[in-house]
Amino acid sequence: DAAPRVVEHPSDLIVSKGEPATLNCKAEGRPSPTVEWYKDGDRVETDREDPRSHRMLLPSGSLFFLRIVHGRRSKPDEGVYVCVARNYLGEAVSRNASLEVASRVFYGGLLPASPTPTRLYGS
Repeated sequence: DAAPRVVEHPSDLIVSKGEPATLNCKAEGRPSPTVEWYKDGDRVETDREDPRSHRMLLPSGSLFFLRIVHGRRSKPDEGVYVCVARNYLGEAVSRNASLEVASRVFYGGLLPASPTPTRLYGS
């Protein structure tokens, strides 16, 4: 038997509200590890717990969003995600991946909803 290890890590995403998105995660181990996702430290509820959820845990371990939910008051999908693979021998944690929701199309590119201020040299 073998402890889990994450072989495919999720990548940072910038997505538009209402669009689908996928955070990838693939883990190996014996016995096959179970995968859970955490956002900002809290476990993510998926269709496994709530069939009406817009977040689906795929058989591979990836997290699929049917559509990104984002409003003025509620931003349930934006944040920093990790996937955790577990079996009886231990657990493995993926790298952090941030999911940002683009607020508007800006000069043909996507502008994050919360742009980080850039400091100019010599300022």
